[in-house]
Amino acid sequence: MSTNPRETRSLPVPEGLSGMRVDAALAKLLGLSRTVAANLSADGDVLVDGVTVGKSERLHEGAWLEVTLPEPAKPLVPKEELVEGMDILYFDDDLIAVHKPVGVVAHPTVGWEGPTVFGGLAAAGFRISTSGPPERKGIVQRLDVGTSGVMVVAASERGYRSLKNAFRERNVSKTYHALVQGLPDPIEGTVDGSIGRHPSAGWKFAVTDDGKRAITHYRLLEAFREASLLEISLETGRTHQIRVHMSALGHPCCGDPMYGSDPNLAQRLGLQRQWLHAVKVGFHHPGDGHWMEIEAPYPDDLADALGKLRQ
Repeated sequence: MSTNPRETRSLPVPEGLSGMRVDAALAKLLGLSRTVAANLSADGDVLVDGVTVGKSERLHEGAWLEVTLPEPAKPLVPKEELVEGMDILYFDDDLIAVHKPVGVVAHPTVGWEGPTVFGGLAAAGFRISTSGPPERKGIVQRLDVGTSGVMVVAASERGYRSLKNAFRERNVSKTYHALVQGLPDPIEGTVDGSIGRHPSAGWKFAVTDDGKRAITHYRLLEAFREASLLEISLETGRTHQIRVHMSALGHPCCGDPMYGSDPNLAQRLGLQRQWLHAVKVGFHHPGDGHWMEIEAPYPDDLADALGKLRQ
């Protein structure tokens, strides 16, 4: 049995909502999403004059509306556990830089039960800034779960303010290496394409007219018969930005079938995830302002794939 009490709201239907559908009216009146409002109706948690109503029924002015609200969301509590392979690259009183392995997220999210950077640092005894939402204390940047590399976490309140502002104002240098299929033409360039939800597959992203502006710079480091190693720097930090932009160029990251890579090539290279690694981050130190750069070496799986191409 749930220990979370469910609140009930009772009120007359105001004139402005007369004639409106139940789900739309609840969204407007109580700030619920249409989906949540529809689910409440389907579960019998919406009564009008004591009678349960469906989401599409119309309200009339003066009717008595009674709604049993959903249970309050459970707080996301980081699980403190050591994270295998998460090396500490640098730390001082203001910040901690880690080598985030693949399969690890920055902080707890709904539905995620795996390891987190936050939980790993806490388990290792590091002090983390208390600034930020409870489940994201100290987190000033994120890397996708399938991307490895250097990631910075604030250790002090000063560190959090300085680094959070630096990432927000784009005063941080972020450098990635990506192994992509084929050879881009030109071998050095910029992709300036807005990124939003894919129009027909909402679980991934795409270059869209109505998305958020995203800018990616790339240059060739090494060319192979089937693939190219690129150095990539970002002006923006959109979800899946590099993967989306490289796919839009026709050169998806190797090992990234979500964005169109060749599974046969990935198999030959022994890749179980996209070949994408955050190799370096640069920023002004929160304490004395000096410019510092922190680098993360390739993990074994990416180094092995590169070695196969160089044979």
